[in-house]
Amino acid sequence: MDKIELYSYWRSSAAYRVRIALNLKQIDYQQKAVNLLTGQGQPIEFHLLNPTGLVPVFVHNDVVLNQSLAIMLYLEEAFPKPALLPSGNDRYQVIAMAQDIISDIHPLNNLRVLRYLANPIGATQEQKGAWYHHWVHTGFSALESRLVACAGHYAFGDAVTMLDVCLVPQVYNAERFDVDMTDYPIICRITEKLRLHPAFVRALPENQPDAQ
Repeated sequence: MDKIELYSYWRSSAAYRVRIALNLKQIDYQQKAVNLLTGQGQPIEFHLLNPTGLVPVFVHNDVVLNQSLAIMLYLEEAFPKPALLPSGNDRYQVIAMAQDIISDIHPLNNLRVLRYLANPIGATQEQKGAWYHHWVHTGFSALESRLVACAGHYAFGDAVTMLDVCLVPQVYNAERFDVDMTDYPIICRITEKLRLHPAFVRALPENQPDAQ
């Protein structure tokens, strides 16, 4: 029997993405909670698997991977049905747009960056909020303009793709930090539709065993 584990933190956008992908592919896995907020109660083996101390970390038998995109690309090869990437050159467009979120929006707003802005840099709560909103608006403005050409029922055509998997957690985060989403009607329409999908519902932060 395959050993499939996911080291996850309930509010981590990166772990949220992987949970969605696992659910879409109907893969049974054991979730192991890692508390990024306090650093307490973390499994001892977690830091041996990933010295960065970040989630997600995915284990499939002898394969150990961190970084959500690498994990999702691995899942696409190891568990190809249903596909989360289209065929031909379209697959690279989806990966590129997913990376617009993963690489250009999320890292600038994750927990350790916001903590560093406060200490040692000394940014106020208002300054941290302005930082967060700036980078989300910068990324979402560009993404919204690209979706005009490629969106169908979902972000890239009429099938759920890796782009959708990355989009929903980023919108969840933006709403948590009170980002005004008025200028992004396509993003909002797609997100609202996906929030009804069982795989996305199961992956919601509030539905995780370590949710606080």
